[in-house]
Amino acid sequence: MGLEIERKFLVNPEKWKAFAKPQGTPYQQGYLVNEKGKTIRVRIAGSKAFITIKGATTGFTRKEYEYEIPLQDGQELLESFALQGTAKTRYRIPVAGKVFEVDEFKGENLGLIVAEIELKSENDTFEKPDFLAEEVTDDPRYYNSNLATHPFSLWG
Repeated sequence: MGLEIERKFLVNPEKWKAFAKPQGTPYQQGYLVNEKGKTIRVRIAGSKAFITIKGATTGFTRKEYEYEIPLQDGQELLESFALQGTAKTRYRIPVAGKVFEVDEFKGENLGLIVAEIELKSENDTFEKPDFLAEEVTDDPRYYNSNLATHPFSLWG
């Protein structure tokens, strides 16, 4: 069984802007299924494509199965079957032996910057970089699947 144990944080835009970051990777993703407790997502990350199946979140943990698929298949699935989606640039930031994935959203989620860290257990400790702000792990508005249907720009 695949498990994802993840914590999520907002990013301070001023501190992030000043941070020396590596080159990011453009992401485009769309949802084939986007229901409470289960999603099926297709993602294009640079020149690779993936299909991901996720279950309901309990605590910081949920079932996750992700498989690389041919890029052309990913593009066709997004164009023909995706109900809605998001676009972003992802930066991988190593911090004390772990990796934060920082997403700068585009389109209707422009202005939102979120950092995620995947852990080995819910009790796993990690060092927090200076650019992190409020933790939003428990706030479902920040799930990518929810940002696809209820974009940040419409929160008011």
